[in-house]
Amino acid sequence: MRIRHQVVVFDAEDLAEESTFWAGVLGGTVDEDDDWHMVLVDGRATIGIQLAPNHVRPEWPEGQPQQVHLDLWVDDIDAAHEEVIGLGARLLQEARGGDEPDDFQVYADPAGHPFCLCWSKTH
Repeated sequence: MRIRHQVVVFDAEDLAEESTFWAGVLGGTVDEDDDWHMVLVDGRATIGIQLAPNHVRPEWPEGQPQQVHLDLWVDDIDAAHEEVIGLGARLLQEARGGDEPDDFQVYADPAGHPFCLCWSKTH
């Protein structure tokens, strides 16, 4: 089997809020349909948002389980943090610090899906 293209799809009650958030994070645009939005980055479909009127927001780490998450590797965590917060993310877990070469912070997008901003401390 050859997979020609792959897209991560999020369920959300508010398509505009969710697709605008991910388009902002990824530097893309939104292609809208009635119950489906596609986030395009450099003309390529990257993330799909599917209308789910009864979507139950995940509550990480306790409560409703996460359904999917993305690890997004960034060069400047401070700038990336400010950008995603400005777009509507919520910080769920701050960096742990320590002696590990990499670190991450956990956020939630507007529909509650957890995602991580990751960075290398040795870069």
